[in-house]
Amino acid sequence: MTVVVKFGSSLVTDGRGQIRRSLLGARAAEIGSLMRGSESVVVVSSGAIALGLPRLGFTHRPRALPRLQAASALGQVRLQRAWDTALRREGFEAAQVLLSAPDLAERASYVNARNALETLLKLGVVPVVNENDATATDEITFGDNDALAAQVAVLVRARLLVLLTEVEGVYTAHPAAPGAELLSEGDMAEGLTLGRGSPLGRGGMASKIQAARLAAGAGIPTVIASGRGREVLAPIIAGERLGTRFPGRDSAGASAFRLWLQHVKPAVARLVVDEGARDALVAQGRSLLAVGVVGCEGAFAAGDAVELAEPDGTVFAKGIASAGSAEITGRPRGIEVVHRDRLVLYS
Repeated sequence: MTVVVKFGSSLVTDGRGQIRRSLLGARAAEIGSLMRGSESVVVVSSGAIALGLPRLGFTHRPRALPRLQAASALGQVRLQRAWDTALRREGFEAAQVLLSAPDLAERASYVNARNALETLLKLGVVPVVNENDATATDEITFGDNDALAAQVAVLVRARLLVLLTEVEGVYTAHPAAPGAELLSEGDMAEGLTLGRGSPLGRGGMASKIQAARLAAGAGIPTVIASGRGREVLAPIIAGERLGTRFPGRDSAGASAFRLWLQHVKPAVARLVVDEGARDALVAQGRSLLAVGVVGCEGAFAAGDAVELAEPDGTVFAKGIASAGSAEITGRPRGIEVVHRDRLVLYS
């Protein structure tokens, strides 16, 4: 079984461009213990940009994309070296895996990435995953490594996702505020106003909750907890009430393709279908034909993912388009928009 553990920039670095080696060493010791047992571990680690920025003379995260890319390229070397050193002390090799959003958005490259990770795990190697920030753009990015960690968890069909941060979990208010309480269950976080990430990072508690819900929706329990302390991973994996836990929803029987389509493949457009088409899809298990499409929000091509919505706007499915938006204009008969085998219905 596989556990995915994500480390935020503020855990890996001290904010001054230095690596928190004692913390990495402590967590690497726990990862080593898990690997010597019955678990495989994938690490998703932020920190490349935070490590590179000070070497370029920056004290805060710049907005200019080329500067962020330069910082990532510079810092990624240090980040991987730190993980390699920490894990080799435990007798394990660390493999660098840099992913970009298109790697997971396209089915063929998604399967290739999954095969590579699974092979590394079978060989007893710890994959250390990060977004390939040096080549990513604002238009093609995961947004933050919390989202990346959730998608990696879906990719490897993890049994647990752990998002480690500097605080104990999700609080009802800022942890330093009077009366702030730690939430034990993720469902209790509905409606909270949450803060943004650190000056050197992108994520914040809101992104962690969103990532936790994505993974939980794919049937993967997720815990948001502090990455500090002598023992962190062992009690979480043992099921102790540490941090904030999001229970996984039942996804038994869901194919890898449908998990990818629902939780990873981004939709580029939304189709509104009439009641007859919705009934054919949901109750009869049929494909979507162009004649049943009464509205289209956004342009798309064959092979793109599209959301399907009822006339009132409620989204009930996602599918891979068999035809482009230009081909279905006017609701022509006989044109298949989404085949039933390339469709996932939301419960």
